Amino acid sequence: GVLSEQDEQNLVRAFIETPRHMAAALALEPQIEVLAHTLAKSRDVLYLGRGTSFPIALEGALKLKEISYIHAEGYAAGELKHGPIALIDETMPVVVIAPHDRVFEKTVSNMQEVATRGGQIILISDASPEAVGCKVAAHIAMPTASEFTNPLLYAVPVQLLAYHTAVIMGTDVDQPRNLAK
Repeated sequence: GVLSEQDEQNLVRAFIETPRHMAAALALEPQIEVLAHTLAKSRDVLYLGRGTSFPIALEGALKLKEISYIHAEGYAAGELKHGPIALIDETMPVVVIAPHDRVFEKTVSNMQEVATRGGQIILISDASPEAVGCKVAAHIAMPTASEFTNPLLYAVPVQLLAYHTAVIMGTDVDQPRNLAK
């Protein structure tokens, strides 16, 4: 289909605001570094995302595996009941990529299932932890942006989390083992 003039204007505005939003996401680095200490003690980490946040969950898990050597898996939040929920306990950090978009409420129900099982939720969202109605171990408060540009934005904290976790663990982030460059 053809974009309406209004949709086009909204997309242009979203792209114009992206550098400012990226700078805001990068400014969260000190907080992300603190969280990395928790991840560095973990054997397994689960990443959840729904819709356009699912590839960001996959990216977060991949980067954590590549440079910190911690077992991590990215899952579509809707697939939680098909396997990964069995692994969740109080030792399992669950990184949830959840911008307040049209699939947010469905992701919230998955977070509540994780919380019921004692999973340590690390919420990456522009929504407040109060909006999820369950205990959240940590919250990375993202800027509110366009649903269209959110994947660009949310890649920043998941990559920083992997980077700082690896640095804390003392791995060589520039020369990961067994990785062909």
